[in-house]
Amino acid sequence: MPSALPLTARQTTAKRNRAHDAHDIGLSKLENAMDAGAPSQIVAIEILEDLSSSSRCDEGFLRIRRLLCQNRRADGSTSRHYRVDVVDRPFLDAVAVLVYRKNRDQLEVLTRQNLRPAAYFRKGKEMTVPDNEVHLQVEEIVAGLLESTDKGEEGLRRRAAQEVQEEAGIEVRPEDVQLLGSPFFAVPGVLSEKIFLTAVDATAKLQGEPAGDGSPLEEGSGLRWRPILEVLEACRSGTAPDAKTEIAISRFLAMRNGSPGLSASAPPK
Repeated sequence: MPSALPLTARQTTAKRNRAHDAHDIGLSKLENAMDAGAPSQIVAIEILEDLSSSSRCDEGFLRIRRLLCQNRRADGSTSRHYRVDVVDRPFLDAVAVLVYRKNRDQLEVLTRQNLRPAAYFRKGKEMTVPDNEVHLQVEEIVAGLLESTDKGEEGLRRRAAQEVQEEAGIEVRPEDVQLLGSPFFAVPGVLSEKIFLTAVDATAKLQGEPAGDGSPLEEGSGLRWRPILEVLEACRSGTAPDAKTEIAISRFLAMRNGSPGLSASAPPK
């Protein structure tokens, strides 16, 4: 799979030779930044200290609730007691946006290469099925958390448009955001989060520099346009192992093909 931006000097030279059809965005700006001594590509995430033993489980970005539970049955009886761990965040749910455009005779989608520490720290762990990949970055569609002010379908569309502006540098209208069916649980045995899937057409729209949020986790992130079926195949083959991206593309294509089982504007549940 081709490397995402930023590019090495050798890759930059190759891109200059075929700049007329390059899919990587902001190429000239990145080349100028490299000439000015911009930071090199991220090659690892280093653990400076493990704070697990000195931190509360109910603080931080992820909050673990450790609960003692029992099942109550219809006849009034109960099960034995058992422990449950539930992972929450300050903002409960998220929205993902399939940004697409029409390029000649095909559809292309915009993906991001994101640093993902949890995926990266799989390396060195015992696995039932060997995984030779080091998942320092994961290729995904645009996504972000839904905040407390993002109420109902209107708030969902507004947040999706804001995420496209922040992460992709493209301005879209909330009313142009298409809902891709009902939200889903990614890991219902552990995470309380639901992900709402959306799509928006960015054909012929100007693409500027993404604002980002300044986090170190955004270092080395890259954007690129790829044919939609190529990305779907990358998800299925494991080179882009992100479930929300695969589900969003599958639903989007099913809706375009008139699948009777999907509604293009299913309201948030």
